[in-house]
Amino acid sequence: MIVAFSVAPSGGPSAQSDGSVHDAVAAAVRVVRDSGLPNRTSSMFTEIEGEWDEVMDVVKRATEAVGEYGTRVSLVLKADIRPGWTGELDGKVSRLEAALGDGS
Repeated sequence: MIVAFSVAPSGGPSAQSDGSVHDAVAAAVRVVRDSGLPNRTSSMFTEIEGEWDEVMDVVKRATEAVGEYGTRVSLVLKADIRPGWTGELDGKVSRLEAALGDGS
């Protein structure tokens, strides 16, 4: 499965003067990267690929890491559950790029 998620703190002194919560987000991304599972981070989401239990464990631990920066945590999560498929973090993008390349 692939999970795209975004997690951010609120309700405390977590934000910088410009409203940024990058320190809290960095704590979450560190958990994801340390997991060893395939992942990528963009400006709004982190994607992680693996089996249900291992991915959800990482999301939980990343959420807990962000919880250290505020009294409340917001979590947005989207999952693509496709049993038997692996390598889809890159595979889906490759198929899209191929389709765009041939005019489809």
